[in-house]
Amino acid sequence: MAERMTYLLVDGENIDATLGTSILGRRPRPEERPRWDRLLEWAERAFDQDVTGLFFLAASTELPTSFVQALLAIGFKPIPLSGEGKVVDIAIQRTAEALVHRPADVVLVSHDGDFVDQVSALCDGSRQVGVIGFTEFVNSQFRTLPGLRIFDLEYDLGAFNTPLPRVRVIPIDEFDPLDFL
Repeated sequence: MAERMTYLLVDGENIDATLGTSILGRRPRPEERPRWDRLLEWAERAFDQDVTGLFFLAASTELPTSFVQALLAIGFKPIPLSGEGKVVDIAIQRTAEALVHRPADVVLVSHDGDFVDQVSALCDGSRQVGVIGFTEFVNSQFRTLPGLRIFDLEYDLGAFNTPLPRVRVIPIDEFDPLDFL
């Protein structure tokens, strides 16, 4: 029987979109993107076992060859996908569903609520399960799942070379619309 493993399922487009739209307000420059190798290193330390990093990519037109080569060099298995619909989401959902039947720990790198059902099924008490993202943008339904650990990409993992601007989440009792008008 194979040794227990951690699977790191990366929805890079979701992380990139959140970083660009919600944090930077523009397309991230290469030096502002996560250092993906740090996720693999962190997962090996945090779970104290081997990690298989699966990086899902939508490649409907042109495959970003240099990025795929970089992912391979740091130890990820890039999974280029094409087809109709949200191919990355579909592939991650199918992978998470297949992992329910394996003695493995699982970490999802995404904020997307489309994965709540699959992550919930993984939170069966037999494994460690986590979600990595910018904690203020992780879908709130994840917070209700028993045993799920949520990790911040910047603060818990140190995945960036420079500090990012933070979006302050305003408690409703402190909200004054005049601050925005």
